[in-house]
Amino acid sequence: MTASDEAALKAAKKARKEERRQQRQQLTPEERRKRRGELTPEQIKKRAFKKQKQAEKQALPRADEQPDFKVGFLVAGVQKGGTSTLHAYLERHRQIGLGGSKELHFFDDETQDWDAPDYRRYHRLFPVYPDAAIAGECTPVYFFWPPSLGRIHAYSPDVRFIVVFRNPIDRAFSQWAMAYARGEDGLLFEEAIRGGRQRVADAGDTGHSQRVHSYVERGFYGAQMRRFLTLYPREQILPLTSEELFKSHRSALAKVTAFLGVEPFPDDLEALHVNSKKKRVEYPSVLTRADAVHLADVFRDDLAEFQALTGLDVSGWLDTSRYPD
Repeated sequence: MTASDEAALKAAKKARKEERRQQRQQLTPEERRKRRGELTPEQIKKRAFKKQKQAEKQALPRADEQPDFKVGFLVAGVQKGGTSTLHAYLERHRQIGLGGSKELHFFDDETQDWDAPDYRRYHRLFPVYPDAAIAGECTPVYFFWPPSLGRIHAYSPDVRFIVVFRNPIDRAFSQWAMAYARGEDGLLFEEAIRGGRQRVADAGDTGHSQRVHSYVERGFYGAQMRRFLTLYPREQILPLTSEELFKSHRSALAKVTAFLGVEPFPDDLEALHVNSKKKRVEYPSVLTRADAVHLADVFRDDLAEFQALTGLDVSGWLDTSRYPD
C-alpha cells in the first residue's frame, strides 16, 4: 500500500468518525431514550460506574503538583489481549491510582521532545487518590513500540510492568478486524499477514504501518521479552495470559495485587469482560486454518523463546485444529 493509499484510508476514517458524531447529535430525545432502554442491566451498571469514576477523577487534584510523584506500574500490553478488562478491574481497587483514562500514550508519542521530555504534562493526567499506594496506567502499545521501553527506563528504572499475552494468531486477526472496521486497512487478512507485512518493514520503527498494520509483528513475544530483559530484571514484569484473566480472574488478580504490593481484591469480585465497541461491519475475511497454520509456522520459534523466558506454558497456542478449513 502506497503512502497516498494510507492517506486516503486515514481521511476515510476521519470522515466516518465525523459522520457518526453528527448522527448522534441529530437523535431526538425519544430516540435517545429508546437507545438507553435497549441497554442490558449489566451495561447500565457499567455506565453508572464509569460516570461515577469520571466525577471522582474530575474532583481530585493532579499529580503534577506533587514533585515526588512517580508512576509505579504500567499495563504495557498486549493490544487486543484483554487490557481493557484488566483496566476495569484495577479501577475497582482503592489502593491503585490509575491515570485519568485508559491509553495515555505518553511514551510512544513521537511528537514529544525526548531529549527533554515534559513529565509534568504526563503527571497532569493522573488524579491523586487519597488511598492509593501505587499509581499506574494502561497503554498496551508500550511493550511493542520499539523506543518506548528505553524512554520508560529513563523516566524510572523501577517501573513494574504487567503484560497480558494472547494467542498471537487470534490476536493478529482481532487487530486486523479492528483496523478494517476503522477504515485503516483495505487488505484481506490473508494478504495482510503475508505480502502486507512489507508495509511494516518499510515503515521503520515509528512509521504509521508499524502502529496500525503490525498484525504479525506484535505477536513476536519472545523478541519483545528479550528486548525488555536487556533493560529490566525479570522480577519487574508480571506476564499473564488472556486465558487466565478471563477463565480464572481471581487467580490472575491475586498475582496482580501481590506483584503491586497492595491488598487483595475481595473474594466476591464479579467477573468482567470489557469488549471494544462493536461496529456493524461485514468483514471480507475469516480466520481460516490455512492462515492459522501459516502464522503458527511464523511464530513457532519465537514462542519457544517466549516460553523459556517467562515460564508460561503456551504450547497450546500452536494447535490449529480448531480453525475452520
